[in-house]
Amino acid sequence: MSFVAMESKDLAEKIFNKEELFILDVRNEQEFGEWKIEGKNIKHLNVPYFELLDGVEEIKEQIPASKEILVVCAKEGSSVMVSEMLSDAGFEVFYLKGGMKAWSEHMEPVKVGDLNNGGELYQFVRLGKGCLSYMVISNGEAAVIDATRTVEIFTNFASEKGVTIKHALDTHLHADHISGGRAIAEKTGATYWLPPKDAEEVVFEYKALEDGEDIAIGNTTINIHALYSPGHTIGSTSFVVDEKYLMTGDILFIDSIGRPDLAGLAQDWVSDLRETLYNRYRELSEELIVLPAHFMIVEELNEDGSVAKELGTLFSENHGLNIESDEEFRKLVTENLPPQPNSYQEIRQTNMGKSNPEEEKQREMEIGPNRCAVR
Repeated sequence: MSFVAMESKDLAEKIFNKEELFILDVRNEQEFGEWKIEGKNIKHLNVPYFELLDGVEEIKEQIPASKEILVVCAKEGSSVMVSEMLSDAGFEVFYLKGGMKAWSEHMEPVKVGDLNNGGELYQFVRLGKGCLSYMVISNGEAAVIDATRTVEIFTNFASEKGVTIKHALDTHLHADHISGGRAIAEKTGATYWLPPKDAEEVVFEYKALEDGEDIAIGNTTINIHALYSPGHTIGSTSFVVDEKYLMTGDILFIDSIGRPDLAGLAQDWVSDLRETLYNRYRELSEELIVLPAHFMIVEELNEDGSVAKELGTLFSENHGLNIESDEEFRKLVTENLPPQPNSYQEIRQTNMGKSNPEEEKQREMEIGPNRCAVR
């Protein structure tokens, strides 16, 4: 039989289309338990590659010959070895090119909708990490919001669309992934915006993103209203785009709410988080479409692959927005927390400009699932 490479882009398409796929993950049990490829019709078998050094005879009966088979490891090498053995045993099999490291970095652009006066809004879905970035386009200009460090994805997309990136914005100082906002600004000459309360320790120049700030994109002007919304960080800022979309950063997700502890100040910031979610957001139109900076589970994806839902719907369905007791809310967001993100302190230092790790080190720092939400 045969074995060939599957690109991350092709895997993402299968997940968006809810296709059936059987994944043999040959990483160790701990790595698999912490983070794996997820999808509606994906089945997994985890067998560490070192248990397969003598062959695949003992697992042949656990692998369905009728389904598409993908072998996955951390970097690719082990999955190639196991795929070759499965091929020799009579299976048609794929291996994930670049392994989980490549999967962690892949982003898929999804059009969210059209804006007034011919503009467009795109969401970049990072399936392997749960990150969501955005590009607002209008009249030949663009703004990128909550960009990841793989800046070529955004600059190449802008080139394809024939637009110039004029602004790069971060809703807050990220702690789970390295921001690409400053790098995009340096590469394109764009203005980099950051909430000043999150930028007290940064060592680079930036434009202060403050409450009520409007940023024009294109000749027709798309207003991105900055809405101060602390809680996940002290400077967290939401954006209302085109009076239609609410970009919530890591304050509000589709199925959860943001955690306030990644700077070690959970008890101090929990009141800010509740004030933002229960008062500031309640003053906004319930018809606004919420566009968060992360998603937790693949079930949050819509049929078109986007992650978006009306604010009014979240007020009804999101448990984090329906806790009457202050005490219960405080307990939820300070005690019911997942492990902190991998290398989050190092990532914060990098996003402040105080550290500049090599590319491979940056990849290692980001490996793992999204952990920005309260469970």
